[in-house]
Amino acid sequence: MKKIAVFCGSSIGFNNNYKNEAIKLGNYLATNNIGMVYGGGKIGMMGAIADTMLKNNGEVIGIIPGLLRHEEVAHNGVTKMVVTKTMSKRKVKISRLVDGYIALPGGFGTLDEIFEALTLGQLGIEQKPIGILNTNGFFNYLLKQLDVMVTEGYLKQSNKDMLIVSESVEDLISEMNAYKAPKMTKVINKVVK
Repeated sequence: MKKIAVFCGSSIGFNNNYKNEAIKLGNYLATNNIGMVYGGGKIGMMGAIADTMLKNNGEVIGIIPGLLRHEEVAHNGVTKMVVTKTMSKRKVKISRLVDGYIALPGGFGTLDEIFEALTLGQLGIEQKPIGILNTNGFFNYLLKQLDVMVTEGYLKQSNKDMLIVSESVEDLISEMNAYKAPKMTKVINKVVK
């Protein structure tokens, strides 16, 4: 993987473990010459990982919708900043640039982005690894909800298994590098535009 999308919060949260793991991921990506594509913010978890990568000469590409670009949010020091018209165009642009996705703790936006990536994989539109860094068990209840969705017949186990989950940065990246997309029973041959 040459570039990974990282989805995470514009808040830093209440537990320093989350920020520390974001910094650890940023160090790992920069050290291993893996570029990061993210939401373009300078605050919260986004700012922590971007600052870490930039401090270590890592490539950081921000993709930010024009409505969020104002000085309080956009990171001015990134390698490259791309401004999109809408949030949905932001996700399409990110998708075109990356080889995989990682979610760190965050809110609605983080979940929206990681579930869109999972949906693209489920439909066979993309075959990229999708990971969750489950720091401090942050995503445990979400993972239990996915189990309920399988049990109740709304999600196939094979689709749930596309999601790679680890509490370790190194293990997560290793599993993502070894990822083989499952064969889908129904493949859509459309290019996301």
